[in-house]
Amino acid sequence: MSETADIDISAAVAGNLKRLRAERDLTLDQLSEASGVSRAMLNQIETGKSVPTIATLWKVAAGLHLPFQQLIAVEAGPKSVVLRRKDAKVLANAEGSFSSRALFPFDGGPRTSEFYELTIAPGGAERAAPHARGTREQLVVVKGRVAVEIAGERHELAERDAIGFDADVPHAYVNPDARREALLYLVMTYADPVR
Repeated sequence: MSETADIDISAAVAGNLKRLRAERDLTLDQLSEASGVSRAMLNQIETGKSVPTIATLWKVAAGLHLPFQQLIAVEAGPKSVVLRRKDAKVLANAEGSFSSRALFPFDGGPRTSEFYELTIAPGGAERAAPHARGTREQLVVVKGRVAVEIAGERHELAERDAIGFDADVPHAYVNPDARREALLYLVMTYADPVR
Protein backbone atom coordinates (compact mmCIF):
# COMPACT_ATOMS: atom_id res chain seq x y z
CA MET A 1 0.00 0.00 0.00
CA SER A 2 1.27 3.48 -0.78
CA GLU A 3 0.27 6.89 0.44
CA THR A 4 0.79 10.33 -0.98
CA ALA A 5 2.97 12.47 1.28
CA ASP A 6 1.20 15.72 2.08
CA ILE A 7 3.81 17.73 3.93
CA ASP A 8 3.18 21.13 5.50
CA ILE A 9 6.77 22.40 5.69
CA SER A 10 5.97 25.31 7.99
CA ALA A 11 4.18 23.10 10.53
CA ALA A 12 6.81 20.36 10.30
CA VAL A 13 9.68 22.80 10.85
CA ALA A 14 7.83 24.55 13.70
CA GLY A 15 7.14 21.31 15.56
CA ASN A 16 10.54 19.79 14.91
CA LEU A 17 12.45 22.90 15.93
CA LYS A 18 10.50 23.23 19.17
CA ARG A 19 11.00 19.52 19.98
CA LEU A 20 14.69 19.39 19.02
CA ARG A 21 15.49 22.55 20.95
CA ALA A 22 13.69 21.18 24.03
CA GLU A 23 15.52 17.82 23.74
CA ARG A 24 18.82 19.72 23.86
CA ASP A 25 17.58 21.95 26.69
CA LEU A 26 18.40 25.09 24.71
CA THR A 27 16.77 28.49 25.08
CA LEU A 28 15.98 30.55 22.00
CA ASP A 29 18.87 32.83 22.96
CA GLN A 30 21.31 29.90 23.18
CA LEU A 31 20.21 28.52 19.82
CA SER A 32 20.43 31.99 18.31
CA GLU A 33 24.02 32.29 19.47
CA ALA A 34 24.92 28.78 18.23
CA SER A 35 23.24 29.18 14.82
CA GLY A 36 23.63 32.86 13.98
CA VAL A 37 19.87 33.11 13.42
CA SER A 38 18.12 35.85 15.39
CA ARG A 39 16.01 34.97 18.40
CA ALA A 40 13.03 36.72 16.78
CA MET A 41 13.34 34.62 13.61
CA LEU A 42 13.68 31.40 15.61
CA ASN A 43 10.53 32.32 17.54
CA GLN A 44 8.64 33.05 14.30
CA ILE A 45 9.74 29.69 12.88
CA GLU A 46 8.68 27.79 16.03
CA THR A 47 5.28 29.46 16.07
CA GLY A 48 4.73 28.81 12.35
CA LYS A 49 4.60 32.52 11.52
CA SER A 50 7.57 32.34 9.15
CA VAL A 51 8.73 29.80 6.57
CA PRO A 52 12.53 29.94 6.67
CA THR A 53 14.82 29.96 3.66
CA ILE A 54 17.16 27.06 2.96
CA ALA A 55 20.11 29.11 4.24
CA THR A 56 18.32 29.79 7.53
CA LEU A 57 17.43 26.10 7.98
CA TRP A 58 21.06 25.11 7.34
CA LYS A 59 22.21 27.55 10.01
CA VAL A 60 19.67 26.24 12.52
CA ALA A 61 20.62 22.62 11.73
CA ALA A 62 24.30 23.44 12.20
CA GLY A 63 23.52 25.19 15.49
CA LEU A 64 21.67 22.08 16.68
CA HIS A 65 24.42 19.75 15.30
CA LEU A 66 21.95 17.67 13.32
CA PRO A 67 21.15 16.88 9.69
CA PHE A 68 19.19 19.54 7.84
CA GLN A 69 16.44 17.09 6.98
CA GLN A 70 15.55 16.53 10.63
CA LEU A 71 14.10 20.03 10.67
CA ILE A 72 11.58 19.27 7.90
CA ALA A 73 10.96 15.61 8.72
CA VAL A 74 7.44 14.37 9.26
CA GLU A 75 6.49 11.52 11.54
CA ALA A 76 7.29 8.08 10.18
CA GLY A 77 4.32 6.58 8.42
CA PRO A 78 3.69 3.55 6.25
CA LYS A 79 6.51 1.46 4.78
CA SER A 80 6.00 2.91 1.33
CA VAL A 81 5.21 6.53 0.61
CA VAL A 82 4.70 8.09 -2.80
CA LEU A 83 5.73 11.71 -3.04
CA ARG A 84 3.90 13.13 -6.05
CA ARG A 85 5.64 16.00 -7.76
CA LYS A 86 2.48 18.12 -7.60
CA ASP A 87 2.24 17.59 -3.82
CA ALA A 88 5.89 18.25 -3.02
CA LYS A 89 6.85 21.21 -0.90
CA VAL A 90 9.85 23.02 -2.28
CA LEU A 91 12.30 25.11 -0.26
CA ALA A 92 13.99 28.02 -2.00
CA ASN A 93 16.73 30.51 -1.25
CA ALA A 94 15.88 34.16 -0.58
CA GLU A 95 16.50 35.17 -4.22
CA GLY A 96 14.36 32.34 -5.58
CA SER A 97 17.23 31.21 -7.81
CA PHE A 98 17.81 27.88 -6.03
CA SER A 99 15.30 25.31 -4.82
CA SER A 100 15.48 21.97 -3.08
CA ARG A 101 12.91 19.17 -2.92
CA ALA A 102 13.55 16.24 -0.59
CA LEU A 103 12.89 13.05 -2.56
CA PHE A 104 13.84 10.67 0.24
CA PRO A 105 13.76 12.76 3.41
CA PHE A 106 14.82 11.79 6.89
CA ASP A 107 12.05 9.67 8.41
CA GLY A 108 13.26 9.08 11.96
CA GLY A 109 14.95 5.79 11.06
CA PRO A 110 18.63 4.86 11.06
CA ARG A 111 19.31 6.25 7.57
CA THR A 112 22.57 8.17 7.21
CA SER A 113 21.83 9.70 3.80
CA GLU A 114 19.24 11.90 2.15
CA PHE A 115 18.29 12.41 -1.49
CA TYR A 116 17.32 15.78 -3.01
CA GLU A 117 16.28 17.26 -6.33
CA LEU A 118 17.89 20.69 -6.83
CA THR A 119 17.07 23.33 -9.42
CA ILE A 120 19.14 26.41 -10.19
CA ALA A 121 17.64 29.23 -12.24
CA PRO A 122 19.56 30.60 -15.24
CA GLY A 123 22.53 32.52 -13.85
CA GLY A 124 21.53 31.54 -10.28
CA ALA A 125 23.71 30.34 -7.43
CA GLU A 126 23.48 28.96 -3.93
CA ARG A 127 26.33 29.33 -1.46
CA ALA A 128 26.30 26.80 1.38
CA ALA A 129 27.99 27.04 4.73
CA PRO A 130 30.00 23.98 5.84
CA HIS A 131 27.82 21.09 6.99
CA ALA A 132 28.59 18.89 10.00
CA ARG A 133 32.01 17.25 10.04
CA GLY A 134 32.12 14.14 7.85
CA THR A 135 29.17 15.16 5.68
CA ARG A 136 29.66 14.15 2.05
CA GLU A 137 27.71 15.23 -1.03
CA GLN A 138 27.37 13.43 -4.34
CA LEU A 139 25.83 15.38 -7.21
CA VAL A 140 24.68 14.35 -10.67
CA VAL A 141 23.80 16.98 -13.26
CA VAL A 142 20.61 15.86 -15.00
CA LYS A 143 19.97 18.96 -17.11
CA GLY A 144 22.07 22.00 -17.95
CA ARG A 145 25.54 22.93 -16.70
CA VAL A 146 26.71 23.58 -13.16
CA ALA A 147 29.88 24.91 -11.59
CA VAL A 148 30.51 23.47 -8.14
CA GLU A 149 32.85 25.49 -5.96
CA ILE A 150 34.41 23.61 -3.04
CA ALA A 151 36.62 25.55 -0.62
CA GLY A 152 37.68 27.88 -3.46
CA GLU A 153 38.20 25.17 -6.09
CA ARG A 154 35.84 25.28 -9.10
CA HIS A 155 34.62 22.24 -11.08
CA GLU A 156 32.63 22.69 -14.31
CA LEU A 157 30.05 19.94 -14.86
CA ALA A 158 27.92 19.18 -17.93
CA GLU A 159 24.83 16.97 -18.24
CA ARG A 160 25.36 13.51 -16.73
CA ASP A 161 28.62 14.54 -15.06
CA ALA A 162 28.88 13.72 -11.37
CA ILE A 163 31.00 14.85 -8.45
CA GLY A 164 31.49 13.69 -4.88
CA PHE A 165 33.05 15.90 -2.20
CA ASP A 166 33.40 16.52 1.50
CA ALA A 167 30.74 19.12 2.32
CA ASP A 168 32.12 20.18 5.69
CA VAL A 169 33.76 23.16 3.94
CA PRO A 170 32.16 26.20 2.24
CA HIS A 171 30.73 25.21 -1.14
CA ALA A 172 28.48 26.61 -3.84
CA TYR A 173 26.37 25.54 -6.79
CA VAL A 174 26.38 27.97 -9.75
CA ASN A 175 24.45 27.84 -12.99
CA PRO A 176 26.71 29.61 -15.53
CA ASP A 177 24.04 29.42 -18.26
CA ALA A 178 22.05 32.66 -18.49
CA ARG A 179 19.20 31.02 -20.43
CA ARG A 180 18.70 27.48 -19.15
CA GLU A 181 17.71 26.08 -15.75
CA ALA A 182 19.94 23.39 -14.23
CA LEU A 183 18.54 20.25 -12.60
CA LEU A 184 20.66 18.14 -10.23
CA TYR A 185 20.22 15.19 -7.91
CA LEU A 186 22.06 15.28 -4.62
CA VAL A 187 22.76 12.49 -2.16
CA MET A 188 23.97 13.78 1.20
CA THR A 189 25.65 11.28 3.49
CA TYR A 190 26.44 11.86 7.15
CA ALA A 191 29.43 10.42 9.00
CA ASP A 192 27.31 9.19 11.89
CA PRO A 193 23.88 7.57 11.76
CA VAL A 194 21.09 10.11 12.07
CA ARG A 195 19.58 10.04 15.53
